[in-house]
Amino acid sequence: MFSLDEKEPAANSKLMQRIQTLIVGRLLVIFLLLVTSWFWNSGTLRLSFENFPQGLFLVFLISVGLTIVYFFLLRLSKNYSLQIRIQFILDSLLITWLIWRTGDLSSPYITLYIVLIGVASFFLKPLSTLLMAVECSFLFIFLAILTGNSIIDTFGTPQAAGKAVQIVSFHLVALLVVGLLASRLSDRRSSGEKLEETAKTLANLRVLHERIVESIRSGLITTDLEGMIYSFNAAAAEITGYRLDEVQGQSINSLFGDIKEQIDISLAAVGDGEQLPRFEADLITPDGFAVRIGFSVSLLFSETNEASGLIITFQDLTEIRSMEDSVRRKDRLAAVGRVAAGLAHEIRNPLGAMRGAIQVLESNMPPDSVQASLMDIILRESDRLNSIITNFLGYARPAAADFTDTNVGEAIKDTLTLLKHSPDVRGDHILVDDLGDEPIVISADAAQLKQIFWNLTRNAIQAMPEGGQLRVGLETIPNNRIRIVFEDSGKGMTSEQVEQLFEPFSNSTTGGTGLGLSIVYQIVKDHNGVINVRSQEGKGTTITLDMPRDNRRTATEPVRKMDDSVAPSKLTDFLNVGISKNSS
Repeated sequence: MFSLDEKEPAANSKLMQRIQTLIVGRLLVIFLLLVTSWFWNSGTLRLSFENFPQGLFLVFLISVGLTIVYFFLLRLSKNYSLQIRIQFILDSLLITWLIWRTGDLSSPYITLYIVLIGVASFFLKPLSTLLMAVECSFLFIFLAILTGNSIIDTFGTPQAAGKAVQIVSFHLVALLVVGLLASRLSDRRSSGEKLEETAKTLANLRVLHERIVESIRSGLITTDLEGMIYSFNAAAAEITGYRLDEVQGQSINSLFGDIKEQIDISLAAVGDGEQLPRFEADLITPDGFAVRIGFSVSLLFSETNEASGLIITFQDLTEIRSMEDSVRRKDRLAAVGRVAAGLAHEIRNPLGAMRGAIQVLESNMPPDSVQASLMDIILRESDRLNSIITNFLGYARPAAADFTDTNVGEAIKDTLTLLKHSPDVRGDHILVDDLGDEPIVISADAAQLKQIFWNLTRNAIQAMPEGGQLRVGLETIPNNRIRIVFEDSGKGMTSEQVEQLFEPFSNSTTGGTGLGLSIVYQIVKDHNGVINVRSQEGKGTTITLDMPRDNRRTATEPVRKMDDSVAPSKLTDFLNVGISKNSS
C-alpha cells in the first residue's frame, strides 16, 4: 500500500505525463491544421506557396518555440497547475491573434475557442474551466470592439453594426454554453478521478487490513451474531489445523465446544465497560490432538456502529502449559532429590547391618527349614531395596556426562542384542531395527545413551505381555539433529499415566518404581535433547528422542510444547518435554 509520501510523487508523475501529452498534442494539432488549411486554400491536391497560410504558419512557429519553453519549465518547476493555466492563457491569445489575422468576425478559426475550452476541461477544475470560457468570450468581444471601431486593422469583410452584434452574440452564447458543459464535464471527470482514487485507497486499505490480520500471530475468527464462522486468519488455521473453506459457515462451537456462557460473560463485560475476560478451552485438531487455547470474545461493529458479529482472538497455550507442567515436575523431582540425598546413607547403613546379621543367622539354620526360607526372602528383599536406593542415588546425583563421538546405530544394535538374550523377551516378541545403512555419529556419552535405550526397550517389552512388535528407527532431521523412535504395539497408557511417566515412584505400567524413565529424562536433559511420548490405550506407545549432533556447543533448542490433555473420545495422549542446556 502506498503511503502519503509515496502517493504524491506518483500523482505528480502522472500529471507530468498528461502535460507532456498536452504539449505534444497541441503541436501536432497545429501542424495538421496548417496542412489542412494549405490544401483548403489551394483548392486542389497541387500545393503552391501562393496559397500557403502564413498566419497559421507563424502560429506554428510560435508553438514550436513555446513547446521548447514548456518542456524546459516542466523540468525546472514542479508547480504543474500554474504551468497548465499559463499554457491555456497563451493558447487563447494565439487563437485570438489567429482569428484576427484570418478575418476576425468571419474567421473560420473561431471554433478553436470551443476546442480549447473542451481540452481545458480535462486539465482544469470546473470553476477554472468556466473561467476559461469567460476569458475566450472576453477576448473575442474585445477583438470585435477593436476591429469594429477601427482601432486595429481588420483582415476580414467589414460588417454592419447589427450584423456584427449578431455574430458576436451568437458566438458568445455558444462559448458560454460550451463552458458550462465543459465545466460539468470537468466536474464529472474530477469526481471520477476522486472516486477512482478513493477506490484505490480502499483497495489498498483492504489489502493492508488483510495483511495485518494475516500477519497477527494470534488466531482471529469473526462470526455473525449467531456464532457462524465468517473469516479465519492464517494463525487460526495454523493453530486449529483447519482451513477457512472447511469451517466457513459452521458454528464456532464446532471448534471450541460450547462457549455460549463465555460469550455471554464477555458481552456483559463489554456492556459494563469492563476489561474483556480471558477463557481457556480444549480445541481438537483434525488429527485428533487437543490444543489448549486461551481466547477472548468481543463485539464486531458495522459502519453504522451496530453490532454485526463477534471477534474471537485466541492463542495456543499448549507450550505455556507444557512449561508450567515441566517446572512443577522439576520442582517435585528436585524435592525428591534433596530427600534422597539425606535418606540414602541413613537407610543403606542399617540395611547393610541387617543383611549381614541375617546371613550369619542363615548359616546356622538347616537349609530346608522354614526359618532358612524366610531368611532367604529377607535377603532377596534387602537386595531389592538396596537396588532401589542405588538407582535413586544414581538419579538424584547423576554422574557427569563424558561427551565423545558416538555411533548411535551401533549403540542401539548393542542394546537390542543384549535385549534379545534377556529373559523378558519371548518368541512372540518381534524386534525390528530401522537404522539405515549410513552411520550416524553424535557427541554424547555412550554409556548413558545405552542406558536410555535399555530402559526404553525393556519397558516396551514389558508393555507387551502377550507379545508384539518393537520397532526402533533412526534418522537425521533438520537443524543438525537426529531422531530415534521406539514404537511398540503394547497396551499403551492412559492420560494420567502419560502425565506421570517421568516422575519417580509413579504408577508404572510395568510394575516398577518408575526410576528408570526418570533417569532417562535426566540423561536426555543433560544431552540437550527433546523426548516426545505419544500413547493410545490398547494400541501401543511411540517414544521419540530428538538429539543434537554436537553437544560441545551451547544448545539453542527452545522448550518444546507438551499436550497431555486430549479429548476422551480420542483417547490420545501426547507429551512433549522440552529440555535446554540451562534447564534446572
